[in-house]
Amino acid sequence: MLFPKDTLTREIKDLSGIWRFKADPDNRGREEKWHHQPLQDTIPMPVPASYNDITQDAALRDHIGDVWYEQTFIVPRSWSGDRMMLWIGSACHHAVVWVNGVEVASHKGGFLPFEADITRVAVPGRENRVTIVVNNVLNWQTLPPGRIKTFDDEKHPEGYRVQEYFHDFFNYAGLHRPVKLYRTSGLFIQDITITTDVQGESGVVGYSIECSQPEGEVRVKLLDEDGKEAATGKGSSGTLQVENARLWKPLQAYLYTLHVELLDSYGQLADHYQLQVGIRTVKVEGTRFLINGERFYFKGFGKHEDSDIRGKGLDQAVNVKDFNLLKWINANSFRTSHYPYAEELLELADREGIVVIGEVPAVGFTFFNYNDKVYTPDQANEETLAHHHDVLSDLIARDKNHPSVVMWSLANEAATFQDEAVPYFRQLADTARRLDPQRPITIVQWPLPDKCKVAQFFDVICVNRYYSWYQDPGALELVEHQVEWELTNWYRNFGKPVIMTEYGADAIAGFHQDPPVMFTEEYQEELLTRYHNVFDRLDFVIGEHVWAFADFATKQGITRINGNKKGVFTRQRQPKAAARMLRSRWGEMGEYPEKL
Repeated sequence: MLFPKDTLTREIKDLSGIWRFKADPDNRGREEKWHHQPLQDTIPMPVPASYNDITQDAALRDHIGDVWYEQTFIVPRSWSGDRMMLWIGSACHHAVVWVNGVEVASHKGGFLPFEADITRVAVPGRENRVTIVVNNVLNWQTLPPGRIKTFDDEKHPEGYRVQEYFHDFFNYAGLHRPVKLYRTSGLFIQDITITTDVQGESGVVGYSIECSQPEGEVRVKLLDEDGKEAATGKGSSGTLQVENARLWKPLQAYLYTLHVELLDSYGQLADHYQLQVGIRTVKVEGTRFLINGERFYFKGFGKHEDSDIRGKGLDQAVNVKDFNLLKWINANSFRTSHYPYAEELLELADREGIVVIGEVPAVGFTFFNYNDKVYTPDQANEETLAHHHDVLSDLIARDKNHPSVVMWSLANEAATFQDEAVPYFRQLADTARRLDPQRPITIVQWPLPDKCKVAQFFDVICVNRYYSWYQDPGALELVEHQVEWELTNWYRNFGKPVIMTEYGADAIAGFHQDPPVMFTEEYQEELLTRYHNVFDRLDFVIGEHVWAFADFATKQGITRINGNKKGVFTRQRQPKAAARMLRSRWGEMGEYPEKL
């Protein structure tokens, strides 16, 4: 799916702003057909934003079920006769969309965009109404999974229920990303796929253009950053040779711009689209991760789309601040833990040269023990797998052209020790390789290396582990022994490069004690340092992603003090002691560490 943007032929109307909003705690709205008339008894709600933290209503923060959004818009008369599309960047986790009371789309999955053709229902030159119902319920057929728990006892009111989920971040919901209206002609560009290669001093840009009708003529033009023509081509697919190509490199991004023109049978311009192209190669070779044939070492974090008030709502100020902090701390990469992030953020990564591991929202496929089954007919079943395939396919389709994205992660901390995980993840790995043979794939592991049954399907071993925190809490003296033992066994068993994708400790900003004790800044810094001592002497370790970049919201519980505090920055993006330690370490390390 092409990201909506203004071009020579396309026009955008951004419907972001203040919408009318109504919670539906009794889930009556669909049966009563609230979409047939303007919503009654609404409150103002910003879009994009999570709705949970906008009001003073605790019931809305923890709401389970439907909420309703409504906005009016005017279609310019100049759009008459054109194709009109409504694009929704994110609706967590199920949505149905009506325009002027007519259903135009339904969608399952909260972290990727969808769109609807509203040409036949939207009326140019007058006010139109869009109504969206969003449902936040998680079950075993959603990504991430969850379940509704009800109580049948005298201690709870009749009908009382809670949303249970198995991941450690708050289940924010709503319209998290912009809603846009755009127009094209009836003859339009449907999709663009870019591949790149390097041959000597030349760059090779392969392109494939999908159009709404086969009879259109396609012309392509590649411009460098100075606007000078680097290569041209004709036809719906082909290869562009770029002499003396400037490569996209980590922290040294260079972006060409590809212009695609679609001409009608009269030779007139029917549609135009432009996108940025970074020429680079990615390959796993032995225990090395290569970008443009050069060794790359991942320095960075697992993150979250999470900030005060707006929750998971897109905020470009927060995004730019985060990228400035990544550069300040000398990081070069992050993982989109544990779901696809907004495409606007990936465009920043392309521009800034930050390397990204793109992750499917398959988090919570485990009960964190080796006994309880996950892949059962009433839990992670064939319907779950089909949805997993759909989300993986949509993620690759959306992000395939971003040079910053160098690897796909198909799940986080799944129960990969169960026999049923083998066919489940083999199929997903096959799908990823078929859809994108250019990029390596991984899965982020929770089981120990002698328990995992699926690592052979993937190119890189990614491991999450919290020694001296969840295991042997407080025992810093055990960290190096345990980390080296585990990572060595991953390599011995599978012979693949290893990235530590999560390791860390909660630290409450301003808590200090020496010798270090848990939850102090000193403990967090010392624990990370002891992990690093191990990484520095293992050749097969190719990266370190600290958990986490910043503190983030979680559901309430006795193990969380107003959220997860493992960030090296606070939720307000202020550094803890560990941030300054990492800045020094990664700055002195350079592009690749010298192994001891």
